[in-house]
Amino acid sequence: MLIVAIVIKIDSPKEQILFRQKRVGKNNHEFTIYKFRSMRQDAPHEMATKNFENPEAYITPVGKFIRKASLDELPQLFNVFKGEMSIVGPRPLIPNEGKVLKLRDEYGANKILPGITGLAQVHGRDEITDENKAAYDGKYALRMSMLLDITIICRTFLDVLQSRGIKEGKQ
Repeated sequence: MLIVAIVIKIDSPKEQILFRQKRVGKNNHEFTIYKFRSMRQDAPHEMATKNFENPEAYITPVGKFIRKASLDELPQLFNVFKGEMSIVGPRPLIPNEGKVLKLRDEYGANKILPGITGLAQVHGRDEITDENKAAYDGKYALRMSMLLDITIICRTFLDVLQSRGIKEGKQ
């Protein structure tokens, strides 16, 4: 994490290393998520990258690499230590993603801690619909187990190594 932080600071010395954003956690309580900054400071903050018209205009050269390798997610370990997140669970959403939040409420996925990775991430990540994401999140909430968590973690590592499921912006 220290190496990533140093590289980000060298790449853009006047900008912050960490990106902070409000997200929705367990029982729909908001918390601040931490990520390594992969975009310029002037990028829109209250919208998911998947909704950007041209995300490449905001992603820094270092950011492109750390996003592809999912290294930008490492500071979320601080959220795990604070009890706001888990390693495995539904990905925490931005508060204005009302459609998916409502679907998650229906499936019971908002009753558990959000995770750094989850069942939806290993079943397509950015390539599946919001409805499918919410359904996978609900399925995880119903079937949580140590074996399922280990399976998801292993699949996550494989997906990251193969850059599977990553899609930036509207495509």
